[in-house]
Amino acid sequence: MITVYASPEDAEVAIAAAQAGAEVVRGRYGQRLTRIDKGAGDFATAADVEAEEAILGAIRAARPDDAVLGEEGGRRGAADAVRQWLVDPLCGTLNYAVGNMLVAVNVALHNGAAAVADPFGGEVFFTDGESAWVRRDGADAQLVPTPATRLVDVNLDPPFPSAPGFRAVDLLAHPGFVERFRPRVVSTTLALAWVAAGKRAAYVTDGGDLSGSVHFAAGIAVCRAAGCVVSGIDGAPLGPGGRGLVVAADAGTHELLMSMIRS
Repeated sequence: MITVYASPEDAEVAIAAAQAGAEVVRGRYGQRLTRIDKGAGDFATAADVEAEEAILGAIRAARPDDAVLGEEGGRRGAADAVRQWLVDPLCGTLNYAVGNMLVAVNVALHNGAAAVADPFGGEVFFTDGESAWVRRDGADAQLVPTPATRLVDVNLDPPFPSAPGFRAVDLLAHPGFVERFRPRVVSTTLALAWVAAGKRAAYVTDGGDLSGSVHFAAGIAVCRAAGCVVSGIDGAPLGPGGRGLVVAADAGTHELLMSMIRS
């Protein structure tokens, strides 16, 4: 693992940056927004771009020597910078574009502090790299994951790189899954923070190595710090060559999901 020279204030930087992006997302909500085509059905909006600029401004003000990798603007800063922030300014762009408020703003220092802001729920889920908390109305409460809800979010967005061996959509038809869990499809990594907060029992998505993804890095960091069980869909640790993501509130839920995925 790469060593990151962190400071106790990094969590506050992540929170401030995520909140800056969330303010733009709220302010732009409901407006007619130009869509920026990315190909393969994916797109960004002016809200994505403006939110990323607001996040970048907050990070630069506090950490001018750090590099930033943003979903919309790519890499900025020195190529040899030791510290790099991963930014997804609006996770759930399609939700947002059609008036659905289920979105997230993700900011993570690689292998360090991270924050996931819920622009419309008024919560910021964050970690200093050691423990995980949620901030609401200026008060912080420690995150406590639990499988009690039995709700499992499954990302059904294509592509399906592990097909035909595994497709997330097939998990919903597994007899054991519907007996033990209740599926949800939020289509944003806000669901990852909800696992850490006890609002979801688990989250499942296909894909390649997601450990350094701007979409997933913040949510993964929060879940790990909260004590969730995190692995790929093959049960292996995340990293180069990894496949997808399974995050569960506890070991029992993770083991049960893995048995269903393998079958």
